[in-house]
Amino acid sequence: MTNTKTLAGALLLTTSFGSMAMAQTELTMWYHGGGNEVESAIITQIVDDFNAGQADWMVTVESFPQGSYNDSVVAGALAGNLPCILDVDGPVMPNWAWAGYMQPLPISDAAIEGHLESTIGRWGGEVYSVGLWEAAVALYARQSTLDELGLRTPTLDSPWTLEEFMGALEAAKASGKYEYAFDPGMAWTGEWYPYAFSPFLQSFGGDIVDRSTYQTADGVLNGDAGLAFGAWWQSLFTEGYAPGTSQDPADRDTGFIDGKYAFSWNGNWAGVATLDGGVEDVVFLPAPDFGNGSVIGAGSWQFGASGTCAHPEGVAAFVEHALQDKYLAAFSDGIGLIPSTTEGAALTANYNAGGALEPFFGLSEAQALVRPVSPGYVVAAKVFEKALADIANGADVADTLDAAVDEIDADIERNGGYGH
Repeated sequence: MTNTKTLAGALLLTTSFGSMAMAQTELTMWYHGGGNEVESAIITQIVDDFNAGQADWMVTVESFPQGSYNDSVVAGALAGNLPCILDVDGPVMPNWAWAGYMQPLPISDAAIEGHLESTIGRWGGEVYSVGLWEAAVALYARQSTLDELGLRTPTLDSPWTLEEFMGALEAAKASGKYEYAFDPGMAWTGEWYPYAFSPFLQSFGGDIVDRSTYQTADGVLNGDAGLAFGAWWQSLFTEGYAPGTSQDPADRDTGFIDGKYAFSWNGNWAGVATLDGGVEDVVFLPAPDFGNGSVIGAGSWQFGASGTCAHPEGVAAFVEHALQDKYLAAFSDGIGLIPSTTEGAALTANYNAGGALEPFFGLSEAQALVRPVSPGYVVAAKVFEKALADIANGADVADTLDAAVDEIDADIERNGGYGH
């Protein structure tokens, strides 16, 4: 009798799981972390937990290398075979939304309450994507360097002014202890330029494009503020404060750790390696205020629903599941990025109260400014990158910025104003 009951129970349990699996609607997801074993393992865990925890949806993942991911999405959109769940870089999202690659995400307000605002992708007044993490940039320094050079330690409430920052670079250069006073990271290209360097322009009072209309770059990229920024930017290289565009990538990775540079403009993702490299007295300083506030870049990878997905409510259910603090902490501990909530940060090894990288959470809260929220950003970013590289290499500042404005404005006009 006992064996019969046991068999009947097992059959009932098997039937129940089988019915659950049959009832689940498949949601395919494309992800940019192909080749990153740690990142992939965390995503797999989140997906497995979601699939096992409810009866409506079954998420399956296809990963791509980050370098080819965006091209794969564009090709998929043209071929009409996009997945339901898309992974999207924050500043790229408006372009994909405008092009119809993505649709609004029907996520609840409660699910994103308390998240860093820069982790929420908004376009046209609606939420399209939400991120599990953020990234921030700081001015890396050694406290011993500040002390030896007699420099004030800047704070979020009282960052260095332009004069103080240049005074610090001059003091480091005059000490003769460093190959260069400042490492802005010129060996890195692509999105690093607008992410890391446009905040300097914005602190001068300019921008890549006029955000009041998004119809032109004229007057903001090449106006008085833009020209002042361009002259300052060029002086970093002509005056020997910073390595130029031919910087050795190895020096970018370890130059500050090795003592070649007094100061380095770098992201939170390099924090652990810096500490592990023996720089025990490293301090993560806020961006200088060049006259119009201290600014750093913001907006990282996020999840949303493709424009062709028939089940955006399923995508929203998955995203809400992924936003649990334990997953935010797992990503942070695994790949070093900033959790999108204070509760998630409290569970991490490095961003909790008193943690080695805790200052970066405060930097994101206080200084973060998302890159221009426009479909035209993807073009303007490349134009901006070329302009800054040319200026660093000695090109005329005014002519270069005027040419950049012409190129950005022509693209906006070609695309009918991008729907603004």
